[in-house]
Amino acid sequence: MKALLQRVTQARVEVAGQVVGAIEQGLLVLVGVEPQDSQASADKLLQKLLNYRVFADAAGKTNLSLRDVSGGLLLVSQFTLVADTNSGLRPSFSNAAPPALAAQLFDYLLAQARLAHPQVACGEFAADMQVHLVNDGPVTFLLQS
Repeated sequence: MKALLQRVTQARVEVAGQVVGAIEQGLLVLVGVEPQDSQASADKLLQKLLNYRVFADAAGKTNLSLRDVSGGLLLVSQFTLVADTNSGLRPSFSNAAPPALAAQLFDYLLAQARLAHPQVACGEFAADMQVHLVNDGPVTFLLQS
């Protein structure tokens, strides 16, 4: 699994003009699923997301995690994140998991996140989404499990 995490002061996802998920301070995470991914991959990724130290402490150093700051977690499925862009001028999506597997693993990640963290929101799998965010920093990291 690949995850592009962005530290935000606020973020929301809209589908057909309706807000389907929103958070204040926290992490907006775009999630891409690959064919070899499993529930173990999702578990590993979730632990990284909840514990990755990207928030500033009192001294201004990035020593605090999402859990430490009690921030929100907004998960958004994005198959384009796993695109192969190494050749040509058109991305290939052969590295993306089939939709059924991707949906299953994204739903698993979401369910585990909701069990492990009090503030979890999400986009809508396979929908045409508009993602609005205020990137804090900006701080953006690409994680892989």
